[in-house]
Amino acid sequence: MSSSNGYYVPHETKWPFLNTVALIVLFIGLANYMNGYTSGMSIMLTGLVLVLIITYGWFSEVVRESESGTYNAQVDISFRWGMVWFIFSEVMFFAAFFGALYYARELSLPWLGGVGSKVSTNIVLWPQFENVWPSNGPTNAGGDFTLMKASGIPAINTLILLTSGLTVTWAHHGLKEQNRNKLIYGLALTVLLGFIFVGFQAYEYMHAYSDLNLKMTSGIYGSTFYMLTGFHGFHVTLGAIMLAVILFRCTKGHFSGDNHFGFEAVAWYWHFVDVVWLGLFVFVYWL
Repeated sequence: MSSSNGYYVPHETKWPFLNTVALIVLFIGLANYMNGYTSGMSIMLTGLVLVLIITYGWFSEVVRESESGTYNAQVDISFRWGMVWFIFSEVMFFAAFFGALYYARELSLPWLGGVGSKVSTNIVLWPQFENVWPSNGPTNAGGDFTLMKASGIPAINTLILLTSGLTVTWAHHGLKEQNRNKLIYGLALTVLLGFIFVGFQAYEYMHAYSDLNLKMTSGIYGSTFYMLTGFHGFHVTLGAIMLAVILFRCTKGHFSGDNHFGFEAVAWYWHFVDVVWLGLFVFVYWL
């Protein structure tokens, strides 16, 4: 790392512009696909491939700059604050969905069920509706379904993620101790546990759809269940991929005991998805 304390000014780069163009292509394809146009899928896949290629080129350049000692302590602080604000935005993202779950359970359903001063709503509009959670609403949207229990796969996935939090911390200690074997084994275990979690989540979805009749169309419970667990599963998948990239870099000898923010950023992200899952397990599966 550069010893200079001066403000680092990055050189001109084409990557942000190219990535913007690729994202526009991706979302145009997605919009066309969702509206039934046959060309939508091919346009969307083209955009996705472009995003992946450009992202690889962009991050490769950042890695080369980092390994060459271009960045100084001021850049390191900027990276840390950037990651802090990114994780804060993710906290707010999930807070919106947890807020929707709270609103549905504690406000909307009691209102429709005629609790308190809202009794006229129940009498006039939905006289047969009872305030019971989980619910698919007064119209019985999607038909009857069976509740996904906290025991079984959700409990196993909780254990998997908690264990992965320990293994990534173990790997971090190995990095600070300059113990490459400890670092690589810990990261490899974390990546493996992450993808095992995703596999169990996919199996749970198939079980819910085929055996429990629990679908996105199953009223407010089905929509909040899949929105919360689906977005979390997406974040776990993304985190596992990022950890795999960090693992690859570690096998190449990247990072040192006092210069490894790339590792720390992904570890912070991984601990974040661990904490979100605990909230999901308690408020979606258990209570």
